[in-house]
Parts: sequence; structure tokens; C-alpha cells
Amino acid sequence: MEPEFIVADEPISALDVSIRAQVLNLLSSLQEHRELTYLFIAHDLSIVRFITDRTAVIYKGKIVELGETEKLFNNPLHPYTKALLSAVPEPNPLKERRKKLQVYDPTVHQYEMDPPEFVEIEEGHFVLANQEEQAQYRAVLAGSGV
Repeated sequence: MEPEFIVADEPISALDVSIRAQVLNLLSSLQEHRELTYLFIAHDLSIVRFITDRTAVIYKGKIVELGETEKLFNNPLHPYTKALLSAVPEPNPLKERRKKLQVYDPTVHQYEMDPPEFVEIEEGHFVLANQEEQAQYRAVLAGSGV
């Protein structure tokens, strides 16, 4: 059997750290040498960042943001993505102590009169947003020089 696509649902969540590293290295090696594609489902975002090229953030069964992993981690747009990434532990204890966690409040969206669409906000970067949010996200991207 030579699969091209593998669904890996929480493949390392119950493993200790040393075994996790071995499994991740194996997955990376197989991906490189056999040109595999993974759908890697995980809640540990530091692992997601390590193993993926593209990341989809899902809230209540809907993708709210999708893009290249490094771009998404460095410049999240959707408020849920921002809150989720703010919860990733910082290896530096001084930075971790100073870090401010963001809380996602779904009531910030005004979707009754202006329903959201899943749109490409920049090349390869998609976000669930209504018209007002799309304008805000584009302004953020224009201001950051991305």
C-alpha cells in the first residue's frame, strides 16, 4: 500500500514527549521521501506549526481562517485565531509571564445584517468574514506590509 493522503487525527496526543518526537520525525521523513499529504488534526498548535505547511483553524465546525502556517501564526486575522494562538505556551518563562491571553467573544461579529463569507483576503489566506471585517483585515494587511 502506497497512500498519497493520510488523515492523522490527534496522532500524538496521548504519547510522552520522547515518543512524540520520534513519531513527528517519522511523519516528516515519510512526507518528504514519499511526497505524502497529511490532514493533521491536532489541538497542540506548537506541533501544528512544526509539521504543517498550511493550517486551517476551525470554530464550531466551520473553518474561520486558512493559510500558510507561518503567515497565519505570525499575522492571524480572525479573532478566534488570535485567541487560540495567544494560548500557545511561550518557551521563554519571562515572555510567558508577561503574555496577555486573548479571549474570543463571538458576539463581536455583526452577522445578522451582514452575513460572513469565506473569502481569500490575500493570496492563499482565507478568512470567514463579513464585508466590514474584510475591509478591516485588508487594512491590517496593508499596514503590516504583508
